[in-house]
Amino acid sequence: MKHSPYTEAVHAGDDPTQHFGALSVPIYPASVYGFPDTEIGAAVHNEEKEGYYYGRLGNPTQRALENAMAQLEGGEDSFAVASGMAAVSAAIFTLVRSGEHIVAPQSMYATTTNLLHHLKDRFGIETTFIDATSAENYRAAIRANTKLFWVETPTNPLVLITDIESVASIGRDNGVTTVVDNTFATPFNQRPLELGADAVIHSATKYLGGHSDLTAGVIVGTREFIADAKHGAGKFYGGNIAPQVAWLVLRGIKTLALRMERHNFNALKIANMLGDHPKVKAVYYPGLESHPNHEIARRQMPGGYGGMVGLDLGTVEAGKAFANAVKICTLATSLGGVETILQHSASMTHAPIPREDRLKAGITDGLIRLSVGVEDVDDLIEDLNQALDQIP
Repeated sequence: MKHSPYTEAVHAGDDPTQHFGALSVPIYPASVYGFPDTEIGAAVHNEEKEGYYYGRLGNPTQRALENAMAQLEGGEDSFAVASGMAAVSAAIFTLVRSGEHIVAPQSMYATTTNLLHHLKDRFGIETTFIDATSAENYRAAIRANTKLFWVETPTNPLVLITDIESVASIGRDNGVTTVVDNTFATPFNQRPLELGADAVIHSATKYLGGHSDLTAGVIVGTREFIADAKHGAGKFYGGNIAPQVAWLVLRGIKTLALRMERHNFNALKIANMLGDHPKVKAVYYPGLESHPNHEIARRQMPGGYGGMVGLDLGTVEAGKAFANAVKICTLATSLGGVETILQHSASMTHAPIPREDRLKAGITDGLIRLSVGVEDVDDLIEDLNQALDQIP
């Protein structure tokens, strides 16, 4: 039976019979698990029998999180890891070998962009960066050795939208795997696997955890893909999630639907306010009808448009003045927590990217990335207005 996202968030992955009826999954801190005899030990090691034997390769708390995320995203299986970038790298290394090719957005999370450049320099894996707001640009970039379409929608930090269904269809027709970074949307707002994507990744540090108190990542996909990721990246690269962290993500997921509802509401109201302010040059939010990809977002994000808003204040000086003037909002690098966080992208997350490349991706000198929290929206609007008033 299919339930609403609110019910699913509370009960996803629940199986109290596995934990003596505990409604909160216990934390299993053990790094080593024993066996009653060699036959069972061999069966577990060789995956002929379900079980655990070494903490780096899984534990019951981690498995509960993986079950929850597979259910929420509608995937066959899931793999929880130590960070969002551990999820990104595990997905890429599972699918792509030296000499092969990736197609990815020119505007997306800066560390993912830098990783793809690193892969070219160190491993001979090339990436073509495209304007991902047109699905046909993925088709045009295909080479004989293309193995992966990387999609981030909404993108970081411009909240641009990619048509997941169209890109995934192009991928299937050409034997290319489509992976979607669903961090900004969360499964409450958007479910890429239902739109044809092959796999989904999350930085669980953000909305899934939701309280700025953990670092984690998740991959969701087919059983075959997840098994490959666990046996490869999971075993060899050491990006395992701690059981205490897996438990924190599980706890965060319980309130995901409630938090996302409030994030969505606050962000839309703030985006409309910013669009009317004379000191704001541009506002980026897929929930606005003025957003160039609004119709695609409306179709593929039935839960809402998320808590991320971009605003362009024109210059580096204006962006810094605004960021320095907020009082309720916090100047910080991350996003997706219950508190409202903002950053000046050009001087923070995207500072390592050459200015020419940054501008080409649309990340202007005065761009502010605003992660709208769950505070009272009128208090947030008052704070943002007073900060805007202090821009010369």
